[in-house]
Amino acid sequence: MTALQWHADASHAMHPDGKGRAGGTLTLGEGAACNQSAKQKSNARSSTESELAGADDSMPQILWTNCFLKAQGCASTATMSNQDNQSAVLLEKNGKMSSSKRTKHINNRHFFVTDCQSKGESKAICCPTDEMMADCHTKPLQGAKFYKFGKMIMGLEE
Repeated sequence: MTALQWHADASHAMHPDGKGRAGGTLTLGEGAACNQSAKQKSNARSSTESELAGADDSMPQILWTNCFLKAQGCASTATMSNQDNQSAVLLEKNGKMSSSKRTKHINNRHFFVTDCQSKGESKAICCPTDEMMADCHTKPLQGAKFYKFGKMIMGLEE
């Protein structure tokens, strides 16, 4: 069985127009099989909303990869979606049930991730920021972090 690991990250309001940037790295064991980075289509009111929107934007690629592997005869376990924002992970797992006064404004569109988790297609887990290899897709990194995540993406030693 193949374990898919998706590292999804977002930077809140980093563009001059207030929009964030989302990025992700999909690994199949060692090295990255897919990388993406894009300016978010809408403004978010919080970093949690930016993270949730980034995970939502990544979900079609995750589902396509699962279908592709299945068509190739390669059984896949549930895709692990690693994120470094605990509030976003809770919202992804529980949907609106985890909403609070600060997150009740979040659009239902982003809860597609929750639907995928309830079907067993994905599982959100919290990943420490120092291990978030998708950071290189959302913000400029320097020094040791730049080299560490670059090596992880290329499947070289960590």
